[in-house]
Amino acid sequence: MASLLRSAGRVRPALARSIARPVSRVAPIALSRQYASPAAGAFFPDEPTAPTVKTQIPGPKSQAAIERLSKVFDTRSLNMMADYGQSYGNYIADLDGNVLLDVYAQIASIPVGYNNPTLQLAATSPEMASALINRPALGNFPQHDWADILETGILSVAPKGLDQVFTGQTGSDANELAYKAAFMWKRQQQRGGAHVDFTDHEISSSMTNESPGAPELSILSFTSAFHGRLFGSLSTTRSKPIHKLDIPAFDWPQAPFPSLKYPLDQFAAENAAEEQRCLEETEHLITTWRAPPAAVVVEPIQSEGGDNHASPKFFNGLRELTKKHDILFIVDEVQTGVGATGKFWAHEHWNLSSPPDMVTFSKKAQTAGYYYGNNDLRPNKPYRQFNTWMGDPARAILFRAIIQEIKRLNLVQSTAVTGNYLFDGLKQLAEHYPKEIQNLRGKGQGTFIAWDSPRRDEVLKKAKSVGVNIGGSGEKAVRLRPMLVFQQHHADLLLERLEQIFKA
Repeated sequence: MASLLRSAGRVRPALARSIARPVSRVAPIALSRQYASPAAGAFFPDEPTAPTVKTQIPGPKSQAAIERLSKVFDTRSLNMMADYGQSYGNYIADLDGNVLLDVYAQIASIPVGYNNPTLQLAATSPEMASALINRPALGNFPQHDWADILETGILSVAPKGLDQVFTGQTGSDANELAYKAAFMWKRQQQRGGAHVDFTDHEISSSMTNESPGAPELSILSFTSAFHGRLFGSLSTTRSKPIHKLDIPAFDWPQAPFPSLKYPLDQFAAENAAEEQRCLEETEHLITTWRAPPAAVVVEPIQSEGGDNHASPKFFNGLRELTKKHDILFIVDEVQTGVGATGKFWAHEHWNLSSPPDMVTFSKKAQTAGYYYGNNDLRPNKPYRQFNTWMGDPARAILFRAIIQEIKRLNLVQSTAVTGNYLFDGLKQLAEHYPKEIQNLRGKGQGTFIAWDSPRRDEVLKKAKSVGVNIGGSGEKAVRLRPMLVFQQHHADLLLERLEQIFKA
């Protein structure tokens, strides 16, 4: 046995090297590329210069693959059947040789391009292999370098004032965990502090789902909000009935989110009055709802609900209300976070007087969780905020590589500049095609841009036929969610293809 162990030890370095070495079958196009250089003028200098459309989408090979998949997996929400081995940079490929400029990016979750070489290196490292095959139950058996992974990755980009993190699996999970933290914080506060133990009545009533062990508290969210599809997060989701039908829900309040008129500069007075109305109604709900809110949760831009915006003044007003009534302010940055709005975190646009209490994240981070700074948000006992994995070191390692790439290429600033350029181009298109682009919004918000279209679904379908993959939100919004490596030449191509659709 000892000789076997010694032999195993001798082969480990070779095994590690073989794991770290990229395998060409994984991504044949990407692995032949070298690092993009900012000085080269393009982050992926050898990515396609234009889309290629060879067949209808889906083409015959994709149709056959979809038919096969549909026998074992629900394909009714399928957008397109992708070939990720042939996708690169800002372009997504399918099985039929179609290559599309992708400005939807897996519902805003691809940050630095398909098959990015920096991420390839991280993904094929011995460190990643260990994290994948030895996935630790982090609450019980954290790996020895977990603090280093967090400090050099997730926490290196923590929102101002928030220096701790609880990691999770998905955006829905991140919000659920934040809600739990809010409830435990509020009950600890009501009980007199974390040092005060539970009563026998609290302990017994919790097992029958009754108060006081299962307290009558709530989370306040907003009309058209989307915070996830798990039970707690779904009770704060208000975007579409299809998400909520047949699912029992908590009796939690929803406040009105401002419905702004565009162009903003032409309706300044009306929009200010609308935001004030929404703040007043929010305060009314905070003070009168039968299950008092422990927290308010809000998206900087309501993404799934139709790309709805509000002004920094509105969000500052929310922050003041939460402080006034001693409840928590949770900012859901699952879709807006990690540079998409021209700031690393969208709430940085607000210049808040004090940081949010928690900021949830996922999507472009490729991992999930919530940031916080107040030690009182730690539960008073172990195992209260707990699950088997409590996150994933492999995904945290990937986020660290994403952060490195964002910093290396200055992608947040690039996104801010490109977003302004794209918005100006869309504004010009809207002047020529006012029926096609209505309520254009997202100025100064990076590439987080949207508009309303009376024929939205038709526009999305036609976009594929001219080589662009675009997404929608709400009932009529066309939303752009390009990657952070989207540049001005991509914007020119997008504008050109949109004009083709509008002219037709």
